[in-house]
Amino acid sequence: MIRRVLTVALAATAALALVASAASASSVHLKGGANAEPSFFDNGLSLSASGELSGLGNGDVLVTLTAQADVTSTCTNQGGNQAPGQNPAPLTVIGSQAIPAAEIKNGTTPFSVVTVAPNPIIAGAPDCPNPNWTETIEDLAFSSVVITVEQPPGTTVLTVSCSISPASSDGSVPRADVSCTSS
Repeated sequence: MIRRVLTVALAATAALALVASAASASSVHLKGGANAEPSFFDNGLSLSASGELSGLGNGDVLVTLTAQADVTSTCTNQGGNQAPGQNPAPLTVIGSQAIPAAEIKNGTTPFSVVTVAPNPIIAGAPDCPNPNWTETIEDLAFSSVVITVEQPPGTTVLTVSCSISPASSDGSVPRADVSCTSS
């Protein structure tokens, strides 16, 4: 009897060790090896990020892109005359992409997420000579990005933090300007 209980306990312990080993082996990461990084594209007032995720399980995925940018703005008076803005505070923009479980193949899926562009009119024109002017965001120069992957939504399985230096200008962001860490 004791021998049977001991055998069952050993079998249960071995099964748990196997499950733990398999779970740690299938951690979510960017596909492409240890130095894999997403690709970024500066759309002017929004940022796009794309790449491929690997190590996913079964279930829906939510990819969220949060990007911080320096703002270039223009002030326009009531007569239609323009003047450059006074370096508005940095701005954060966010976007997300839901990926249904059916699109995950062998634990892998591509992603392509875009931030939502801010309202181009800054209420109250705080960086202009007075509040009667209109302040318009002309461009965003992105300097830091966080990509968060949740599976299922609500459970974070990967966070990729990237810095862009120098800050982006419109168009494709050169890979040499991007440095990322994953956790």
